Amino acid sequence: MWDVFKDWIFDVIQFFYNFCGDWGLAIIIVTVIFRILVAPLMHKQAKSSYQMQKIQPQIQKIQEKYAGDQARMQQEMQRLYAEAKFNPLAGCLPMLLQMPIFIALFQVLREMGDRPEVAGNFTFYNVVPNLVTTPSQAAAEGFGTFVPYLVLMIVFAGATFAPMVLQQLRSENKQQKNQTMIMAVIMTLLMLWISWSSPAGVLLFWGTSSLIGIAQNQGTLYFCRKADRQRALEAADEVQPIDVVVERKTKKKRPTKNH
Repeated sequence: MWDVFKDWIFDVIQFFYNFCGDWGLAIIIVTVIFRILVAPLMHKQAKSSYQMQKIQPQIQKIQEKYAGDQARMQQEMQRLYAEAKFNPLAGCLPMLLQMPIFIALFQVLREMGDRPEVAGNFTFYNVVPNLVTTPSQAAAEGFGTFVPYLVLMIVFAGATFAPMVLQQLRSENKQQKNQTMIMAVIMTLLMLWISWSSPAGVLLFWGTSSLIGIAQNQGTLYFCRKADRQRALEAADEVQPIDVVVERKTKKKRPTKNH
């Protein structure tokens, strides 16, 4: 069943290859379609992350206040989630739903070189000579050959680093920001190590997917912040005191009687 699913994904890639005449561009087109299909799920995930970041200071206060009472801590956390209308599972579920497609795409691209339909012409407009070749193999052929693979490695790793940094730009928690930055650096180094032995086709797919994901995430955050500002303005208008201008009528002088 899994092999049938992978063959279907390959057929989709091959369809766009027959349409555009380039395997690399076909991979990019399929990646864009994939990101469009999962866009509603990614929107929910980004929105959940934004809500989580908003209530993070309150979560820390609850954790500090009820550090010795786990039952009370859980009650207070559930109350906070209910008030903020935040569901912790909302951020995990979209990722779990899209993982089968992502894994299948990943495996298909790793195995592209073994498929007779590719016939050794697995290129990206000659910018990347062979999408089956790994950066480690390209480096052995000389720096000139290695340069496009190096670019793919940087995009592959940088696209992992960028979302974590962008998420913490507006954070006021310095400790959490420093921890996230350290984790981002570690993840970037790990991704560089993984990319060193990954086929260029996989790096092209992952880099393209990550860049689109960053754009989608920033778009969601923009609209979330805009909605928060609008709600804040509406709340300010509701509590703003109304100035009442009272005009006093001037009394007319009574006519004096002539004696």
